Amino acid sequence: MAVLAALVCLACYAATYRFYAGYLSSRIFSLRADVETPAHQLRDEIDYVPAPRGVLFGHHFASITGLSPMLGPAIAVIWGWLPAMIWVVGGSLFIGCVHDMSALVLSVRARGLSVGAITEGIIGARAKTMFHVVIFFGVALAMGVFVSILCDLFMPGAYPQAGMPSAVIMALAVVTGVASYKRGVSMTRLATAAFGITLLAVFLAATNDWMSPQWDSRGGWGALLLAYAFGASVLPVWLLLQPRDFINSLLLYLGMGLMYGGFFILAPEFSSPAVVLNPEGAPPMFPFVFVVIACGAVSGFHGLVASGTTAKQLDRETDARAIGYGGMMGESLLGLMAVLACTAGFSSAGSWHEHYSSWGAANTLGGKLGVFIEGGARFVSTLGLPSELSTALISVVVVSFALTTLDSATRLLRYNIAEMGQGLGVKSENRFVTSALAVLVIGFFAFYQVDGKPMGLTLWGLFGTTNQLLASLTLILVSLYLYQRGRNALVAAVPAVFMTITTVVAMVNNLGRFYDAGQHLLFAVGLLLLLLALGIVGEGLRALRRATTDRAAGPPVNRLSVF
Repeated sequence: MAVLAALVCLACYAATYRFYAGYLSSRIFSLRADVETPAHQLRDEIDYVPAPRGVLFGHHFASITGLSPMLGPAIAVIWGWLPAMIWVVGGSLFIGCVHDMSALVLSVRARGLSVGAITEGIIGARAKTMFHVVIFFGVALAMGVFVSILCDLFMPGAYPQAGMPSAVIMALAVVTGVASYKRGVSMTRLATAAFGITLLAVFLAATNDWMSPQWDSRGGWGALLLAYAFGASVLPVWLLLQPRDFINSLLLYLGMGLMYGGFFILAPEFSSPAVVLNPEGAPPMFPFVFVVIACGAVSGFHGLVASGTTAKQLDRETDARAIGYGGMMGESLLGLMAVLACTAGFSSAGSWHEHYSSWGAANTLGGKLGVFIEGGARFVSTLGLPSELSTALISVVVVSFALTTLDSATRLLRYNIAEMGQGLGVKSENRFVTSALAVLVIGFFAFYQVDGKPMGLTLWGLFGTTNQLLASLTLILVSLYLYQRGRNALVAAVPAVFMTITTVVAMVNNLGRFYDAGQHLLFAVGLLLLLLALGIVGEGLRALRRATTDRAAGPPVNRLSVF
């Protein structure tokens, strides 16, 4: 049954990319190869640098694919494998991929501005300000938690064997970037050689203790990670971001390929039931399965990446289909593997039921990552790789997902801070100052303690709804953009309505739980986010009325001059 279900999902991916993505490209957005993109118009050799499609796909895929595609399905399968699988596949193909591709196209047609800044031209200045606040909170919170989790993963007793290969990738990326950009050597050839060296580092780390740093200082690891994030934010994209993410993407492709290959050879059965309606201690399946699984199905963070770093590097407008729609499909494939690893990756139904005995027992960050790593390693070891090497490889893949998201997200937070500053009258950005501010905020969420817990982990219960809120707001923005121009807005409007309803219902439900549990900080911040969401939706409805009046009066009007 598990193999058959996976094959049906893969067929859905292929058919939808061929037909639906093609429809969006040609009929909805009318993508053209001869249009000059911001990467060429505004080329500055720091942020705006055109990249070959394969290289940019690697950057985009690696940036959007953080820990969440593994964390979400790893707890959502408590409701059974079927709801999680349907949302990961169907949600991504008809909502997530549309969201990512649309955000990329809108940004490319607006000088590479973020979806937050674009909001002013389509909806209004008040909506832009509120959107920027939601973006700031969501990105800073998520990256603070990522730093905290990475510190735990590098600690002795966890997966210290992932530390050295991760450092090797960073060093090789700088060498690759300099040789490619300054010397004209093929990026593909350099990245392939660097990839081989990375695999050697993984092997050595798995078989030699001296390659696995046994450093038990969480503060030390955190300082290194924040210093890396700062450097990645201020350096030109060609020096670190492009080559690192391209090399890293090769590792991600290999890891996913091995896991899927091992899965089909092992041909396991599902250890979990298809549907579990009322797991012990779990919130209701509706709407929370749509919130718990964010990345892997639909994620507002992707719109920030698409309209942040990716749009500034897009070589040709027509590349948006492969990078925007196709990149989200790649992450959905990882989400699907997480569903398989956390349901068919168990050795028996008894062990699955033991792990998922209750929501409280299964819903821990370390537990969710551990289930994915061990289940994925079980699939890989089927191909003949030793268990220790399989575990080391998958742990490096997991850490790489988190690191590539951390470096890109710090840059995105820098852009967001700069755009907020412009709204306050700051005319130009100093990228060193804005990057330092971004790192300080991330560090605050990672290490500031509230009742003995990092602030980020204390507020982590808000991330799912915040992330889906960003997605619903971006889809509202795209719907208005298409409607104002007389295009078929339903491709974005139907997903926007669905995401808005499910997210608001989940936010209200959470507020009730936070209040009853006496979690006053979560309640206060959650209420503020709900009010911001309702405010932006209200501004969107006013913009819709204006657009309807404009359409009745004559041809569609472009409210933003750069479109």
